Amino acid sequence: MYLLIMMNLLAFLVLLLLLAQTSYMNWSLTKKVFTGLVMGVLFGVSLQFIYGANSIILQESISWLNIVGSGYVQLLHMVVMPLIFSSILSAVSKLHNVSSLGKISLISIGTLLFTTVIAALVGIFIVHFFDLTAEGLIQGKAETTQLNTIQSKYMSQLTEFSLPQLILSFIPKNPFLALAIATSTSIISVVIFATFLGVAVLRMIKIDVTRGKSVLSAIDCLQAWVMNLVRLVMLLTPYGVLALMTKIVATTDVHHILKLGHFVITSYVGLGVMFLVHALLLFLSGVDPRKFFRHAWPVLTFAFTSRSSASSIPLNIEVQTHRLGVPESIANFSASFGANIGQNGCSGLYPAMLATMIAPTMGINPLDPLWIATLVAVVTISSVGVAGVGGGATFAALMVLPALGFPVTLVALLISIEPLVDMGRTALNVNGSMSAGVITNQFMKKSTPPS
Repeated sequence: MYLLIMMNLLAFLVLLLLLAQTSYMNWSLTKKVFTGLVMGVLFGVSLQFIYGANSIILQESISWLNIVGSGYVQLLHMVVMPLIFSSILSAVSKLHNVSSLGKISLISIGTLLFTTVIAALVGIFIVHFFDLTAEGLIQGKAETTQLNTIQSKYMSQLTEFSLPQLILSFIPKNPFLALAIATSTSIISVVIFATFLGVAVLRMIKIDVTRGKSVLSAIDCLQAWVMNLVRLVMLLTPYGVLALMTKIVATTDVHHILKLGHFVITSYVGLGVMFLVHALLLFLSGVDPRKFFRHAWPVLTFAFTSRSSASSIPLNIEVQTHRLGVPESIANFSASFGANIGQNGCSGLYPAMLATMIAPTMGINPLDPLWIATLVAVVTISSVGVAGVGGGATFAALMVLPALGFPVTLVALLISIEPLVDMGRTALNVNGSMSAGVITNQFMKKSTPPS
């Protein structure tokens, strides 16, 4: 057994070394990430073919390979808060007036919530089109255990949930706890804290020019320092994608996919429709969707494999600012807000699909206009404050379904294929935040008079 594990690790090491050779070929990050993804898929398929998805040898091997994959994700988590804090602080302190800040926030959040409304509508109608229903799905012992685990994990947060309390949770009473990601809304709290500090710098410049310029210089140094840290971590992206993709492919149970394949296919059709919606909105705002997706590919690939919108923030901001021409002020706000507000996949499409599947079993017509309007409103409001980490979709569903008076059993019944669908949902979440940044930039250009 241990010999086989060592052989698997040796094979993975060889793949890492082969991938490292691309550093000498002057390849773009996109090409390196794609190479890592393909290698991970092939290696994962090979491991599952040889050992089987539930093999002890495979599980032990993956636990070692996961050092590279999860290690990379944790490095990105390490830089998320310093990046958001320094970038928002730098962006706000460079604004000529506070009104621009209000416009950026309003357009970014407005775009995220608008696309969430569309995602909810798409979820409703694709369930009807593919004739999905919760009828016939059986809750066994494993699902019952999973349901109890899910409810106990999220119950404390759900019982405290109310819109006024949610809004209050955004306001940081201890910014240092927020910087430590102590709560699910810590990212928004850090954005607010950094924004207030930035506005304070703008006021300081008017009162004391000398000290104000010194503070601005210090902020610029901090921003440059953190960005260099981010770029250092980004160099590891191809290796992280290789390890993460290997784990996903090797451990995915094909039997569960076949059992709930109808739901998986329907989900990805819905995700595909929403990507087309994003492309249409980009086109209408004057942006070439082909160019956008070509530059966004590395970020979407990482979001797909990591299943974490929050971990994708550094890559998100880097690509927006250096590939898509979005100013730092806009890119930072859209990426930060997008990790907690209006996640199209996890908070829009998914809970709307589940509610529509359950509705007929409760004697409700899922195509009733009043019911659709109610569901869309609940989904959109609930999408504010959902953390951009693995499990965010589950939390969103556990907020939406009880609000409609529906049971949450379906969440547990679908848990076996949750990771597979969650990859696509996370990619859509991140694409939505990037699209919001690009669209906001286009609106700001049109609304800003030429100097």
